[in-house]
Amino acid sequence: MKPTTVLFVCTHNASRSQMAEGFLRYLGGSAFEAASAGTEPGELHPLAIQVMSEEGIDISGQRVKSVDDYVQQRFDYVITVCDDAREACPYFPNAVRSLHWSLPDPSRADGSGEKRSAVFRAVRDAIRAHIEQFIAAVPPKGGHLP
Repeated sequence: MKPTTVLFVCTHNASRSQMAEGFLRYLGGSAFEAASAGTEPGELHPLAIQVMSEEGIDISGQRVKSVDDYVQQRFDYVITVCDDAREACPYFPNAVRSLHWSLPDPSRADGSGEKRSAVFRAVRDAIRAHIEQFIAAVPPKGGHLP
């Protein structure tokens, strides 16, 4: 059975989409094939790497990619994880289903290093909850969310 393919899209592909990709790979196992991309790709945020490592998930080897790299690829789900990306995201003609999760941008957090880390952890935990719900709701390949 082929895995369910999922593309997570964010503005910079620096934090939220990268964490979502990491969680789906880790929690979804071979039932899912995850990728992530940005509408305006930046650099993988060090705090995203740090807070994911606290969960035992290493995303340091993931690379930042552009949505342009994936527009013609077929996905079972394309999930935008920020409001800006939802507005700027190109149409994916080969996506079976599009979903949106409105998550705040942790890279905009102000304050000390610990305050910023706390914001990244809160977003990480919200992403994990979304991923767990998604995995529980998506039937084996061939079925889709209602």
